[in-house]
Amino acid sequence: MSSPEMPPSPMDTTGESLGDLVSELTGDLSKLMRQELELAKAELREEASKAGKATGMLAAAGFAGYLTTVLLSFALVFALGAVMPLGWAALIVAALWGIAGAVLYTSGRAKLRTVNPKPERTVATLKEDAEWAKHPTK
Repeated sequence: MSSPEMPPSPMDTTGESLGDLVSELTGDLSKLMRQELELAKAELREEASKAGKATGMLAAAGFAGYLTTVLLSFALVFALGAVMPLGWAALIVAALWGIAGAVLYTSGRAKLRTVNPKPERTVATLKEDAEWAKHPTK
């Protein structure tokens, strides 16, 4: 005695089983995720390239500023050298740079002392979350 074949369900118009459909969907999602990941990598490479070029330009600008400062310092030495010996002129310019360095050092050190490496607000929020998790009805 043979059992009668069951007709395909109305939802299954292609004759594929549910397992085949889930497998196909999983494969499609996996392919989509790989493509999205590749797109993200390509975008990150492009942005990193732009950032690298911009950083190089900023470094070159900093070097140009440094050279400008050195050459202006020499110009000041020679300008002062027109009215006094060059040794004294160089000493005066060096003293001015020493004073500027001391002021910048003191100011930077004072600002650095105000830096708190501990993220206070985050720690407080985490403590609140932990307390809420322990007692959710409060």
